[in-house]
Amino acid sequence: MPRRTMIEAIRDAMDVSMGRDDKVVVYGEDVGFFGGVFRCTQGLQAKYGKSRCFDAPINESGIVGSAIGMAAYGLKPCVEIQFADYMYPAYDQLTQEAARLRYRSNGDFTCPIVVRMPTGGGIFGGQTHSQSPEALFTHVSGLKTVVPSNPHDAKGLLIAAIEDPDPVIFLEPKRLYNGPFDGHHDRPVTPWSKHELGEVADGHYTVPLGKAAIRRQGSAMTVLAYGTMVYVAQAAVEETGIDAEIIDLRTLLPLDLDTIVASVKKTGRCVIVHEATLTSGFGAELSALVQENCFYHLEAPVARVAGWDTPYPHAQEWDYFPGPARVGRALLETMGA
Repeated sequence: MPRRTMIEAIRDAMDVSMGRDDKVVVYGEDVGFFGGVFRCTQGLQAKYGKSRCFDAPINESGIVGSAIGMAAYGLKPCVEIQFADYMYPAYDQLTQEAARLRYRSNGDFTCPIVVRMPTGGGIFGGQTHSQSPEALFTHVSGLKTVVPSNPHDAKGLLIAAIEDPDPVIFLEPKRLYNGPFDGHHDRPVTPWSKHELGEVADGHYTVPLGKAAIRRQGSAMTVLAYGTMVYVAQAAVEETGIDAEIIDLRTLLPLDLDTIVASVKKTGRCVIVHEATLTSGFGAELSALVQENCFYHLEAPVARVAGWDTPYPHAQEWDYFPGPARVGRALLETMGA
């Protein structure tokens, strides 16, 4: 089976979808001739033409607004916002139009759009290129939110998102584009070509939205993570020697609550890890759900490890980034060590 980077897997997902359905169109800032700032759309314009893969003005509200109109008339736009940090001008279109179209039309219209956005830090992008805004989307009824952690899932989840009849926010952890990152910035990164999850099948396949993956079986505690933090959690578990079960959520909404509850009831402890700011982050919702559904099985308080409540710093990036040392301390504290 061929091995691909996450960039190549995402590109392949769009290629497969465009080849299967001529209603799928791809556009955004620099995604046409240039192939995207991270090259995720490289070659698609040459293959499918300028009417199906094209550049848009630097106007996020215009990109998403036009995609909603296209979707209402039967197309399936897969648009790119160059960085998740740039999505704020389009937030009104996403929350008031895309998320509400099915409801307000009583099912007469749907909004089958996908909004792709590179997310997260670890590349010294500073405060306006490193944000993780997933909680802003999970709060909105009508939006689905996806965060893949590897090339295999990225391709299957993106194809599933493009085929979904409702709007999907597809957040791509940019620190994972070329290889898994465990938070040790001073060590070489293992490329996807040497990682089992870099195996990406040719052709069409899907990974269902709303289904988590157990990345490591364990009995001492449950670690909930997504995106880059899956690998940070794995590193922390290896370094502390704790027999933790690591769950890669993959999709934040719809959420695979059954897998989470079954794991926490088995282990009795739970640590939640995400890169976004702690206060009102998605970890707070996860913590509440675990407490509501597993209260009588918990042997310790649910712990959260996240970014600090500050803008993402540039010079102190690794003090902000929830690395394996900070995650490891939370694991040990939760075990009572």
